[in-house]
Amino acid sequence: MADQQRKYDQMVLDTCILAGTIMIESGSEMTRVNDTILRIAHNAGLKDAKVYVTVTGIIMSGGVSDVGAQVGSIDKRSFDLEKVAKVNELSRSFAAKQIDIQNFYDQLIHIDDIVGTFPLWVQEIGAGIVSGTLVVVFRNNLADFWITFLVGMVGWAVLYFLNIYVQIRFLSEFLAAAAVAALAILSVQFGLGHQADDIIVGGMMPLVPGIPLTNAVRDALSGNLISGPARGIEALISACALGFGVAIALHFM
Repeated sequence: MADQQRKYDQMVLDTCILAGTIMIESGSEMTRVNDTILRIAHNAGLKDAKVYVTVTGIIMSGGVSDVGAQVGSIDKRSFDLEKVAKVNELSRSFAAKQIDIQNFYDQLIHIDDIVGTFPLWVQEIGAGIVSGTLVVVFRNNLADFWITFLVGMVGWAVLYFLNIYVQIRFLSEFLAAAAVAALAILSVQFGLGHQADDIIVGGMMPLVPGIPLTNAVRDALSGNLISGPARGIEALISACALGFGVAIALHFM
């Protein structure tokens, strides 16, 4: 009986850490991660559970003597809010006793199969719509809508494929920004566009680190003085990489 309880407690800790890891890797703010982990633990019967969450790792104790503290490492960070929503949905289902802890853990293990990503062509159309629409909204430039639409698509394609083959995220952002600026300048030189600056502004919009900046502010306001500044610095470096990419293209074109 004691061995069975120990295995159950261990499964609860593994599930909590896996859920938190998925949420952090998918771009969730720390307050939500902390709240979700503790809710899972409390609903599983670990009333004395404690957790410490940062952008690079999770340390958790179940508050039981037979299971020690567990550590989870965050090796990558991207943005997939559908996964965050799915983890929250599974957490609510577990709280309502609709699934047990083993089923919960199994679904988290296979979350990439449960929550599919949008195909590249859908992402490309989305990037084009964002770019073309915002050049009209921000710059009141309807004439450059379609060329900005295309430039935004190309910029997102460059970022997408570089992220696959290049492990340095900021380098891929730098090169994608340079490609956007270069294409904007070339489009004006060949008579396809009218205002290169406006096309650059629109084409850069899909690349801007909006989610990291928003999460940095939310973490800082919630009192998390480690994750907030860390994410703020990450967003600042991304913004600098984008700015340097545009500057390089403007200098050499």
